Amino acid sequence: MDAAGEELADRVRALLGADPSIEERRMFGTRAFLDEGRILVGARKDGTLLVRVDEENGAVAVTLPGAARAVMGARTMGSGWIDVAASAIADDAALMTWIDMARESVGATLADDDD
Repeated sequence: MDAAGEELADRVRALLGADPSIEERRMFGTRAFLDEGRILVGARKDGTLLVRVDEENGAVAVTLPGAARAVMGARTMGSGWIDVAASAIADDAALMTWIDMARESVGATLADDDD
């Protein structure tokens, strides 16, 4: 990963704090942050944030500035995977908005699994 990706990973780590449910792991060239084994967000090259959301949030997310469906290699990912450009998460408040969206989506998925 490049310096911009590492810097983003540092920012995400700082914002998530010492949450014991968060695990950090390298996956697919991304520094991924997982909640109970499910990817929340990932720091990618060029400071791009990979965000995992549910379908409802995914439909809204791609309309936001700097957001697009994630692309890995030659493959465009499903609607639940969003790439957010570094310019759209330049400050910690904007970055936290995306992290919160991911946590809301993963939380809903975990609740569905309990049913």
